[in-house]
Amino acid sequence: MLQSTLALNKGKNEVMAIQPSELNFKIPQKSEQALDHYLNHLGNVRRRSEFTIRNYRNDLLHFLTFLNDLEIPYTEASRRIGRAYLADLKINDVASGSIRRKATTIATFYRWLDQEGYQLSPPEGDSILRLKPPKKERTLPYFLSEKETEDLIASNDVSTPSGLRDRAIIELLYGAGLRVSELVKIKLSDLNFEDKQVFVTGKGDKSRICLFGNPAANILRQYIEIGRKEISTKTSEYLFINRFGEQLSTRSVQRLVKKSGIKADIQQPVYPHLLRHTFATHMLDNDADLRIVQHLLGHSSADTTQIYTAVAHKQQKEVITSALQKARNPQSKKLNQQHLEEM
Repeated sequence: MLQSTLALNKGKNEVMAIQPSELNFKIPQKSEQALDHYLNHLGNVRRRSEFTIRNYRNDLLHFLTFLNDLEIPYTEASRRIGRAYLADLKINDVASGSIRRKATTIATFYRWLDQEGYQLSPPEGDSILRLKPPKKERTLPYFLSEKETEDLIASNDVSTPSGLRDRAIIELLYGAGLRVSELVKIKLSDLNFEDKQVFVTGKGDKSRICLFGNPAANILRQYIEIGRKEISTKTSEYLFINRFGEQLSTRSVQRLVKKSGIKADIQQPVYPHLLRHTFATHMLDNDADLRIVQHLLGHSSADTTQIYTAVAHKQQKEVITSALQKARNPQSKKLNQQHLEEM
């Protein structure tokens, strides 16, 4: 549990350090009512997933508890208090990505409260609506090489029903660039083998059509015709099922992908979203149009997809750098000269 190291000096209206005291995660009734109202909006209007709503709830409950410990009503939260909270997270070694997410969640929550007519009364000129997340350090996503991808796909024994299913899952995650949340929701009726298309529902219930190639099509057919029936005889509309005939969970997919990575002797941890990164990088590395990749990934903005072009450029730069180093190596020059003389 996070240790709160800040308190409000009410006389000077400043935030100051105090001895740590554990947050008790108890908030006033009015704060709880506002939070419940917002979460209902996310679920019923914005159609966010249960997982997303749970994350929002945890982040906001944590911040509202922080306010309560400082005896600050949620309607009087200021940008200064928000920044103090983020600083406290950093002191307690919370990951930078988590801090940015929490900052965005808090700001979004308060913007919604403001739009809904809640009477916010922060100190003048210090509205929490102006809270911004810390700047993100630009990092390139890790991806698998083509050989690692082949090894991963081949790691499952297709002579068993579960092996067929697991290889089909990996083929589709990689071959169509799907999110794991999209994959587990695929129904049998969503597949179109003639055009090699699959209908998926992504974030915010946005739907799109993704494409897959012959390798995925072949293993999917085998799984549906042979493996799926042997895994369970129960009727289910979902494509990927467990031994009880129920929809396979995201957690189960994460476990089987991780296990496949270990069997393939891949040195880095392997997870479903890594296959999505790999799909995008391999596509752009082979001269696919950025806009097409953007559509296939379901990105609303090309800026999100642009990161993968940087990965491809970095890989090309490494190849060129390596070639230049070899060219400047005296021993390499000597060998090249001997080769020319022998011709």
